[in-house]
Amino acid sequence: MATAPKPRPSMKDAFVLPGFRKLWLAQFVSIFGDFLALFGVISLITFRWHGSVMHVTYVSIAYMAPLAIVGPVAGVFVDRWNVKRVMIASDAIRAVLALMLVWVTDIRQVSAILFAISCVSSFFGPSQSVTVRTLVPMDKMMAAQALMAQAFYAVRLLSPALAGTLISLLTEKSCFYLDAASFGFSAIMLSTIVIAHTPPPQGQRTMRSFFADFTSGNRFIFTHPSLAFVITAMVSAMFVMSCFSALISIYVRDTLHAGPFQFGIVSTMVGVGLIVGTQLITRIAGNRSKKEIVLWGLLAAAVGVGLLGTFKVYAAAVACTFGIGFGFAFVIVSAQTLMQQETPRAMLGRVSSSFMSVFSCAQVFGLLLSGKLALWLSVRHVFQLCAVVLVLLTGVGFLRHQSTNNPDRAPAAAD
Repeated sequence: MATAPKPRPSMKDAFVLPGFRKLWLAQFVSIFGDFLALFGVISLITFRWHGSVMHVTYVSIAYMAPLAIVGPVAGVFVDRWNVKRVMIASDAIRAVLALMLVWVTDIRQVSAILFAISCVSSFFGPSQSVTVRTLVPMDKMMAAQALMAQAFYAVRLLSPALAGTLISLLTEKSCFYLDAASFGFSAIMLSTIVIAHTPPPQGQRTMRSFFADFTSGNRFIFTHPSLAFVITAMVSAMFVMSCFSALISIYVRDTLHAGPFQFGIVSTMVGVGLIVGTQLITRIAGNRSKKEIVLWGLLAAAVGVGLLGTFKVYAAAVACTFGIGFGFAFVIVSAQTLMQQETPRAMLGRVSSSFMSVFSCAQVFGLLLSGKLALWLSVRHVFQLCAVVLVLLTGVGFLRHQSTNNPDRAPAAAD
């Protein structure tokens, strides 16, 4: 008698792992603090200093740029260092930097501090990827990645209301104090985790060896058939998401002829879709390859973006933005899982930081280009153009997937 296939692990199966649970809790609190601080910064610039849209854009770019520039370099060091010490040191430094926001007096100071925080975060991100790989068995990796993504998007939904309340009662400084405290909490939680990861032995450290390590991560990504396509899909998704974030308020005002309340609902539905998608991905994925899941996620997002640019009805906009978030959840979680499973452990810091770098580049590029495209084409046509690009990418991906018809390679666990 044939045995029934083993059920795919759920998020609960990943959450019961003690080390991962502590890491998840540390990141949930820390990310919550980050969103409070960012909301506080934007509120400070907009309402207290009466800054312009460009001021907010400059600060946003100052916060995102280091992930694109410093990230690949940071990944080389992370692969050589003790990741637990790197994460704790990163939290301690960021706590001090967040506290400095309490005394800022102009845009330049805010930009400099956010730039510095992002530089330090460039070391934390790949260290966290290595830690997840160490703490979570391969068969539970998708569930773990879904949990990490769900924490991020849940915070993204909840933090604006709390931040707005805190600012109205206690000013923006309360958000900065809480952000500093959240980094302290994260450092304390991380200090209690046992991470069985030993960095490679220290050999000769020269500029030539550093450059070889630096290029090896990018070479691995772009010569690996599945990862090369998946990172292309992720970059496209991040670009579309960035365009959407920059233009959705104008779409609500000019196309739907609606106000702030409807804008809030439409924006929130993306986050709701992301959370629902991460909740269901382990059930829907089944035994499909990660690449196939990414493709179906791209297609769902393409349909949502295309219909958003077609209809002018509020109810349709709510449904479409939910679909966009739902589809992108499948892209993001599957891509992160595939990266964890396919990358040799000794290269994980470099590869994960390269992932972060190209995502940040796509977001910055989307912010800078979306306004120009909207002036040339209109907001609705920008959404439709994004949908066409996603559909074409999905079509190419399905053709390549059918031609190879190979499942994902065995996880790179024996490295």
